[in-house]
Amino acid sequence: MTTGSNMYGGRSTPRDLEWAHMPSFPSPFGSDDSDLFDGYDEFVSDHVPRPGEFLEAHDLLTGADHVAFHRLTRDCFEERKVYDMTFNYNLARLNLDTRHTGAGYRYAVEREDADDAVECADTDDAVECADTDDAVDSEEIDRVLRAEFTPTTPFCPQTHTLTIGSFRAWNGLTERHEYDLVRVRAAPMHHQSEAINEQLADLEETYLETGDVTADPEGGSEIGSNPMERSMENEGPSRGSTDAPF
Repeated sequence: MTTGSNMYGGRSTPRDLEWAHMPSFPSPFGSDDSDLFDGYDEFVSDHVPRPGEFLEAHDLLTGADHVAFHRLTRDCFEERKVYDMTFNYNLARLNLDTRHTGAGYRYAVEREDADDAVECADTDDAVECADTDDAVDSEEIDRVLRAEFTPTTPFCPQTHTLTIGSFRAWNGLTERHEYDLVRVRAAPMHHQSEAINEQLADLEETYLETGDVTADPEGGSEIGSNPMERSMENEGPSRGSTDAPF
Protein backbone atom coordinates (compact mmCIF):
# COMPACT_ATOMS: atom_id res chain seq x y z
CA MET A 1 0.00 0.00 0.00
CA THR A 2 1.39 3.41 -0.94
CA THR A 3 1.06 5.99 1.79
CA GLY A 4 1.89 9.67 2.04
CA SER A 5 3.35 11.80 4.82
CA ASN A 6 1.28 12.32 7.91
CA MET A 7 0.96 15.53 9.94
CA TYR A 8 4.14 14.78 11.85
CA GLY A 9 6.29 14.31 8.73
CA GLY A 10 6.31 10.50 8.84
CA ARG A 11 4.59 8.02 6.61
CA SER A 12 0.82 7.57 6.87
CA THR A 13 -0.25 4.20 8.20
CA PRO A 14 -3.44 2.28 7.50
CA ARG A 15 -4.70 3.51 10.88
CA ASP A 16 -4.08 7.14 9.75
CA LEU A 17 -6.11 6.52 6.64
CA GLU A 18 -8.84 4.85 8.69
CA TRP A 19 -9.15 7.95 10.91
CA ALA A 20 -9.09 10.24 7.88
CA HIS A 21 -12.17 8.53 6.46
CA MET A 22 -14.16 8.34 9.69
CA PRO A 23 -17.40 10.39 9.71
CA SER A 24 -17.22 13.68 11.60
CA PHE A 25 -19.54 14.73 14.38
CA PRO A 26 -20.67 18.29 15.24
CA SER A 27 -18.73 19.87 18.07
CA PRO A 28 -20.71 21.22 21.04
CA PHE A 29 -18.13 23.98 21.38
CA GLY A 30 -18.92 25.86 18.22
CA SER A 31 -19.28 24.93 14.57
CA ASP A 32 -21.69 25.44 11.72
CA ASP A 33 -24.92 24.58 13.50
CA SER A 34 -27.28 26.23 11.04
CA ASP A 35 -29.05 22.91 10.49
CA LEU A 36 -30.16 23.00 14.14
CA PHE A 37 -32.21 26.17 13.68
CA ASP A 38 -35.28 27.13 11.73
CA GLY A 39 -35.14 30.35 9.75
CA TYR A 40 -36.45 33.71 10.91
CA ASP A 41 -38.74 33.66 7.89
CA GLU A 42 -40.34 30.35 8.91
CA PHE A 43 -43.23 29.56 11.21
CA VAL A 44 -42.99 25.90 12.18
CA SER A 45 -45.98 25.20 14.39
CA ASP A 46 -44.37 22.11 15.93
CA HIS A 47 -41.27 24.10 16.90
CA VAL A 48 -42.87 26.87 18.96
CA PRO A 49 -44.27 26.70 22.51
CA ARG A 50 -47.95 26.13 23.11
CA PRO A 51 -49.73 29.35 24.10
CA GLY A 52 -50.54 29.53 27.80
CA GLU A 53 -53.20 31.16 29.95
CA PHE A 54 -51.86 34.70 29.49
CA LEU A 55 -52.67 34.47 25.77
CA GLU A 56 -56.02 32.73 26.08
CA ALA A 57 -59.03 34.67 24.84
CA HIS A 58 -56.77 36.92 22.76
CA ASP A 59 -55.78 36.94 19.07
CA LEU A 60 -52.79 34.63 18.78
CA LEU A 61 -50.14 35.53 16.21
CA THR A 62 -49.36 32.71 13.79
CA GLY A 63 -47.79 32.35 10.37
CA ALA A 64 -46.58 35.53 8.72
CA ASP A 65 -47.80 37.73 11.60
CA HIS A 66 -45.72 35.80 14.14
CA VAL A 67 -42.72 35.76 11.80
CA ALA A 68 -42.87 39.53 11.20
CA PHE A 69 -42.99 40.45 14.87
CA HIS A 70 -40.38 37.88 15.87
CA ARG A 71 -37.96 39.14 13.23
CA LEU A 72 -38.44 42.63 14.64
CA THR A 73 -37.93 41.17 18.13
CA ARG A 74 -34.54 39.84 17.07
CA ASP A 75 -33.44 43.39 16.18
CA CYS A 76 -34.80 44.88 19.41
CA PHE A 77 -33.11 42.19 21.51
CA GLU A 78 -29.85 42.68 19.63
CA GLU A 79 -29.86 46.41 20.31
CA ARG A 80 -30.71 45.95 24.00
CA LYS A 81 -28.48 42.85 24.42
CA VAL A 82 -31.22 40.47 25.53
CA TYR A 83 -29.17 37.29 25.34
CA ASP A 84 -29.64 33.78 26.65
CA MET A 85 -26.39 33.30 28.54
CA THR A 86 -26.73 29.51 28.62
CA PHE A 87 -26.64 29.22 24.84
CA ASN A 88 -24.83 32.51 24.22
CA TYR A 89 -27.22 33.81 21.59
CA ASN A 90 -29.90 36.43 21.06
CA LEU A 91 -32.96 35.27 23.00
CA ALA A 92 -35.10 35.50 19.87
CA ARG A 93 -33.11 32.59 18.45
CA LEU A 94 -34.47 30.26 21.12
CA ASN A 95 -37.72 30.09 19.15
CA LEU A 96 -35.78 28.69 16.20
CA ASP A 97 -33.70 26.16 18.15
CA THR A 98 -34.96 22.72 17.12
CA ARG A 99 -33.39 21.20 20.25
CA HIS A 100 -35.89 23.14 22.40
CA THR A 101 -39.12 23.13 20.43
CA GLY A 102 -41.28 23.95 23.46
CA ALA A 103 -39.32 27.05 24.48
CA GLY A 104 -39.41 30.69 23.43
CA TYR A 105 -42.05 33.37 22.95
CA ARG A 106 -45.63 33.31 21.70
CA TYR A 107 -47.58 36.48 21.01
CA ALA A 108 -51.21 37.56 20.94
CA VAL A 109 -52.91 40.88 20.24
CA GLU A 110 -54.88 41.85 23.33
CA ARG A 111 -58.64 42.12 22.93
CA GLU A 112 -60.03 45.34 24.32
CA ASP A 113 -63.08 43.61 25.76
CA ALA A 114 -61.05 41.15 27.85
CA ASP A 115 -61.51 41.33 31.63
CA ASP A 116 -57.80 41.94 32.22
CA ALA A 117 -57.17 44.23 29.25
CA VAL A 118 -55.32 47.51 29.67
CA GLU A 119 -57.87 50.22 30.42
CA CYS A 120 -57.22 53.73 31.54
CA ALA A 121 -59.83 53.45 34.24
CA ASP A 122 -59.92 52.64 37.93
CA THR A 123 -61.28 49.10 37.93
CA ASP A 124 -60.27 46.02 39.85
CA ASP A 125 -59.14 44.04 36.80
CA ALA A 126 -57.72 46.76 34.58
CA VAL A 127 -54.14 47.94 34.43
CA GLU A 128 -54.59 51.54 35.48
CA CYS A 129 -52.99 54.40 33.54
CA ALA A 130 -52.06 57.32 35.76
CA ASP A 131 -52.54 60.93 34.69
CA THR A 132 -49.10 62.43 35.22
CA ASP A 133 -46.78 64.46 33.01
CA ASP A 134 -44.40 61.54 32.46
CA ALA A 135 -47.03 58.83 32.18
CA VAL A 136 -47.77 57.00 28.97
CA ASP A 137 -50.60 59.00 27.40
CA SER A 138 -53.81 57.06 28.00
CA GLU A 139 -55.10 58.03 24.58
CA GLU A 140 -52.04 56.42 22.98
CA ILE A 141 -52.73 52.96 24.45
CA ASP A 142 -54.59 51.57 21.50
CA ARG A 143 -52.87 48.40 20.33
CA VAL A 144 -51.49 46.08 23.02
CA LEU A 145 -49.48 42.93 22.44
CA ARG A 146 -49.11 40.10 24.94
CA ALA A 147 -45.92 38.03 25.01
CA GLU A 148 -45.57 34.83 27.00
CA PHE A 149 -42.15 33.30 27.56
CA THR A 150 -41.67 29.56 28.03
CA PRO A 151 -38.17 28.65 29.27
CA THR A 152 -36.36 25.43 28.41
CA THR A 153 -36.89 24.01 31.93
CA PRO A 154 -39.21 24.73 34.88
CA PHE A 155 -36.18 25.80 36.92
CA CYS A 156 -34.46 28.08 34.41
CA PRO A 157 -32.70 30.73 36.57
CA GLN A 158 -32.68 33.29 33.74
CA THR A 159 -36.44 33.53 33.27
CA HIS A 160 -36.80 36.52 35.59
CA THR A 161 -33.96 38.45 33.95
CA LEU A 162 -34.93 37.55 30.39
CA THR A 163 -38.58 38.52 30.72
CA ILE A 164 -37.72 41.87 32.31
CA GLY A 165 -35.09 42.47 29.63
CA SER A 166 -37.66 41.64 26.96
CA PHE A 167 -40.19 44.07 28.45
CA ARG A 168 -37.61 46.85 28.49
CA ALA A 169 -36.48 46.16 24.93
CA TRP A 170 -39.97 46.12 23.40
CA ASN A 171 -41.34 49.06 25.36
CA GLY A 172 -38.14 51.07 25.18
CA LEU A 173 -38.19 50.77 21.38
CA THR A 174 -41.90 51.26 20.65
CA GLU A 175 -41.04 53.25 17.53
CA ARG A 176 -39.86 49.96 15.99
CA HIS A 177 -43.27 48.28 16.04
CA GLU A 178 -47.00 48.96 15.82
CA TYR A 179 -47.89 48.32 19.47
CA ASP A 180 -48.29 50.98 22.14
CA LEU A 181 -47.56 48.50 24.91
CA VAL A 182 -46.10 44.99 25.07
CA ARG A 183 -47.12 43.08 28.19
CA VAL A 184 -44.83 40.21 29.20
CA ARG A 185 -45.40 37.17 31.40
CA ALA A 186 -43.63 33.89 32.16
CA ALA A 187 -45.45 30.67 31.36
CA PRO A 188 -46.96 28.92 34.41
CA MET A 189 -44.70 25.86 33.90
CA HIS A 190 -41.86 27.81 35.57
CA HIS A 191 -41.68 27.16 39.30
CA GLN A 192 -41.38 30.89 40.09
CA SER A 193 -43.79 32.14 37.46
CA GLU A 194 -46.21 33.64 39.99
CA ALA A 195 -43.54 35.77 41.67
CA ILE A 196 -41.96 36.71 38.33
CA ASN A 197 -45.31 37.73 36.87
CA GLU A 198 -46.17 39.85 39.89
CA GLN A 199 -42.98 41.81 39.32
CA LEU A 200 -43.64 42.10 35.59
CA ALA A 201 -47.10 43.47 36.39
CA ASP A 202 -45.52 46.00 38.80
CA LEU A 203 -42.97 46.99 36.16
CA GLU A 204 -45.76 47.42 33.63
CA GLU A 205 -47.77 49.59 36.00
CA THR A 206 -44.72 51.73 36.79
CA TYR A 207 -44.07 52.16 33.08
CA LEU A 208 -47.64 53.30 32.44
CA GLU A 209 -47.46 55.71 35.38
CA THR A 210 -44.01 57.18 34.65
CA GLY A 211 -43.00 56.22 31.12
CA ASP A 212 -39.82 54.70 32.58
CA VAL A 213 -38.91 51.16 31.49
CA THR A 214 -35.74 51.01 33.59
CA ALA A 215 -37.33 50.80 37.04
CA ASP A 216 -36.16 47.86 39.15
CA PRO A 217 -38.92 45.80 40.75
CA GLU A 218 -38.59 45.25 44.49
CA GLY A 219 -37.14 41.91 45.52
CA GLY A 220 -36.11 41.11 41.98
CA SER A 221 -32.62 40.02 42.96
CA GLU A 222 -34.00 37.13 45.01
CA ILE A 223 -35.99 35.59 42.18
CA GLY A 224 -34.10 33.08 40.10
CA SER A 225 -31.12 32.97 42.45
CA ASN A 226 -30.16 30.54 45.15
CA PRO A 227 -29.09 31.50 48.72
CA MET A 228 -25.38 31.48 47.84
CA GLU A 229 -25.93 33.84 44.90
CA ARG A 230 -27.96 36.18 47.12
CA SER A 231 -25.17 36.13 49.68
CA MET A 232 -22.64 37.07 47.02
CA GLU A 233 -24.87 39.92 45.85
CA ASN A 234 -25.10 41.23 49.41
CA GLU A 235 -21.30 41.21 49.66
CA GLY A 236 -21.02 43.60 46.74
CA PRO A 237 -20.04 43.45 43.10
CA SER A 238 -17.52 40.89 41.90
CA ARG A 239 -14.89 41.24 39.23
CA GLY A 240 -16.05 41.79 35.67
CA SER A 241 -18.50 44.11 34.02
CA THR A 242 -21.19 45.65 36.19
CA ASP A 243 -23.19 46.90 33.21
CA ALA A 244 -26.67 45.43 33.11
CA PRO A 245 -27.47 44.10 29.62
CA PHE A 246 -30.90 45.71 29.63
